[in-house]
Amino acid sequence: MIWLEGIPPFTGVAARFAIAALVVGALARRRGVRFGGRPYERRLWWINGLLSFATSYAVVYWAEQWVPSGLTAMLFATFPLFVAILAPMTLPGERLGARGIAGTVLGFVGVAVIFSEDFALLGGREVAIASAVMLISPIVSAVANVAVKRWGAGIPPFSITAVPMAIGAAVAAVLALTFERDLPVTLDLRSVSALLYLAIAGSAVTFSLYYWLLRNLAATRLSLITYGIPVVAVFLGTVFLDEPLTARMVAGGALVLFGVGFALRR
Repeated sequence: MIWLEGIPPFTGVAARFAIAALVVGALARRRGVRFGGRPYERRLWWINGLLSFATSYAVVYWAEQWVPSGLTAMLFATFPLFVAILAPMTLPGERLGARGIAGTVLGFVGVAVIFSEDFALLGGREVAIASAVMLISPIVSAVANVAVKRWGAGIPPFSITAVPMAIGAAVAAVLALTFERDLPVTLDLRSVSALLYLAIAGSAVTFSLYYWLLRNLAATRLSLITYGIPVVAVFLGTVFLDEPLTARMVAGGALVLFGVGFALRR
């Protein structure tokens, strides 16, 4: 939540994805990748841009003004569950089966164990409402993820990443001009560093790799990578921010790893 300390939420989303889109676009141009020439490509730009980037991240940034970051991670960890529900409807061969469903649920339980102490913070009405709104993010992300897998064959990952992020940045910019025009923006070393990290490492690199992997892996299996985010967050917080590592966190991380391994085991 460092990025919220100096930059309003919609402004942060717009800046993050504008920078990321420029980086990915430059890489695509350098590699000679052309955009817009394949079936469904332009349609997927709008689906992915409006759902995965504009709606999903605008909701996350807005909700984190009230919802603790740990609880936010746990709520977004429902993403694999929604993918598991949606994928069999449109993607042949994407049924998880009993083992996959059990592993997915176990992984979610592990995330809940890691951040179980944050449930105590879900007391105020504003937090409860923001948490309910937060669930929009994993739902729309799951819809977009399944759509890209269904119609994205042959489309370069740079295309599925750069143009949708630019669309997401444009939508967020309109929201920022509408609702955050009078809010101050503080660009200090801390907030700018967080913004650049999220734009480059957390968006340009991550999503380019993710959509490349989505071309080669089942959507239901790849979605399980979401469960690794809270585990990594706990590890980084312990190493770099001197946050305590409790038995609850270790137990939750073990459940996450076991659940993912159980779901992916053939």
